[in-house]
Amino acid sequence: MEELNEKQENVQNEVLQSVAEQPAADNDTNTTNTNPEPAPETENEPEPEMDCSAMSREELLEALKTLLEEDVAKIRNRVSAIRAQFTTLNKEVEKAAYEAFLAEGGNKEDYKAANDQVADEFFKLFDIYRNRRLKMQEEIDAQKLRNLEAKRQILEELRVLISKDEETLKQTYDDFNAIQDKWKEIGDVPREQMNDLWQNYHFLIEQFFNKVKINKELRMLDLKRNLEQKIQLCERAEELIVETSVVKAFKSLQELRSKWKEIGPVPQEQNEEIWQRFNNAANKIDERRQEYYDQRKEELDQNLLAKQALIAKAEELTQQMPTSTKQWNDTTEALDGLLKLWKSIGTVPREQNEEIWSKFKGIIDKHYTDKKEHFGKMRDEQAENYNRKLDLCLKAEAIAKREDWKKATEELLQLQAEWKTIGATSRKVSDKVWLRFRSACDEFFAKKGEFFKDIRSSEGENLTKKQAIIEEIKAHVFGDNKDENLAAVKDFQRRWSEIGHVPMSEKDRVQKEYRGLIDHIFEQLKISAREAEENNYRARVRNFSGDTKKFVNNERQELQDRIEKFRSDIKLWENNLGFLASSKQADLLKEEFERKMQAARQQIALLQAKLRILDETNEQE
Repeated sequence: MEELNEKQENVQNEVLQSVAEQPAADNDTNTTNTNPEPAPETENEPEPEMDCSAMSREELLEALKTLLEEDVAKIRNRVSAIRAQFTTLNKEVEKAAYEAFLAEGGNKEDYKAANDQVADEFFKLFDIYRNRRLKMQEEIDAQKLRNLEAKRQILEELRVLISKDEETLKQTYDDFNAIQDKWKEIGDVPREQMNDLWQNYHFLIEQFFNKVKINKELRMLDLKRNLEQKIQLCERAEELIVETSVVKAFKSLQELRSKWKEIGPVPQEQNEEIWQRFNNAANKIDERRQEYYDQRKEELDQNLLAKQALIAKAEELTQQMPTSTKQWNDTTEALDGLLKLWKSIGTVPREQNEEIWSKFKGIIDKHYTDKKEHFGKMRDEQAENYNRKLDLCLKAEAIAKREDWKKATEELLQLQAEWKTIGATSRKVSDKVWLRFRSACDEFFAKKGEFFKDIRSSEGENLTKKQAIIEEIKAHVFGDNKDENLAAVKDFQRRWSEIGHVPMSEKDRVQKEYRGLIDHIFEQLKISAREAEENNYRARVRNFSGDTKKFVNNERQELQDRIEKFRSDIKLWENNLGFLASSKQADLLKEEFERKMQAARQQIALLQAKLRILDETNEQE
């Protein structure tokens, strides 16, 4: 009997020693650890990326409707993004409504904000989502409480198993394994209860091993069973290496890691081998996951670069303010194209998404604000131009009734010149107002043409007279006396200017022929250009038939103004010469300034000669 007790004691010691050495025998599992149970390292499969920064409120509403058809547990991030964007846009709508209320004369204190139909429908749908989410969380919390109660019941079963009288070792161990299996099948419990629950469980496990005093053979069976389970986990982990979905593979790996921790130790000689096998497979999956997220980050960075390029292009397009309607429309079309391209590009890193979208949207919004202001101003200018042209129509219609042909013609021509200086009007009235103005002009010139129809018969006689002077000039022989020659040229010019109008079809021809002969005569007689211009000016003053005093005063003022202008230019050029350093380029500029000053001095001399001619005219009168 003593020998039997001694053997039993040896078996018990071996079992206790095995339990005591368990952490060293299996590096990845510690059944005697009193630390809290680690939370499973799970990673839910991420939701599809959703960039809703460019979506309108209506598009966001439809997107929310579509998401509510999916599992509420898998749409949280997308719903949050939709709600944030909708809130931002809705604030803009509310602000616009408030500003419109004030613009219509409303009192700020009387304004009451109210959602429109889109906002009402959106927030109703969001309440449905939130209620579903709360219900789902309540169900999860309730299930965790049920799991807590179930595990507490298992702890009680384990206490009963430890406290009751021993049956056969095999039966006791089978009951113990059944309890372990039930423990593993139960899901999560409330986080605040997890630590105490796990410590109690492991304490009772230790108590069980101390009580039953498992023999070495039974311990080896347990180790073998654990080995088989871990081999299965290795095989499943190795299958995950070729899984197409990286996220799914990593999530499944986290589940395998959790199960691995639940399984007890394996035989010492196989512990390192089986752990390395599982760890190698896990590392490959971790590497694939890291590559996946690295690639994803690279895609996001590329999208960021693409959108930054669109921002740069938008800034380039809007750098200069358009000056015509076509330029405004071309810029708008180009920006609309950039916006479509923006929407076709994927998402960017979350921390930069709002910043670049705000910058891009700000450029487009500013363009449309400037465009609205430009066309508003243009409409005001067109309205003003329309009123000015209507005024010219009234004046032209009044002139059309008059018969003081010369003065009326001058005034009407002035109206036509003024018409050309007025800018465009609206297309709707442009043709109409132009036809009205042109009709008044046509009416006047038709009446004038009818009046002067008989007068044109004398134009043929005038043409004969001018043709005779041309022939006379051709036949005239000039002598050596310069004064006599100049007097003869002056006589030809005086007689030519006294002849009235010639037929319009012959006017340019005879004038060109006459001017060519006179210029040729001056060239032959060696009369300088200045002398010729003085002679022409003297003839012009002498032949003036209107108010001579008024004409002389106006001419004197104009000549004096031109002289003062040339003197001012000479002074400016002389000052510039003092700033030019000595260089090839500077020398060229100096030559140019000298040439300009010489020409200006010659013009001043000519203008002063014309002033003397005016003075002679006053003395003669």
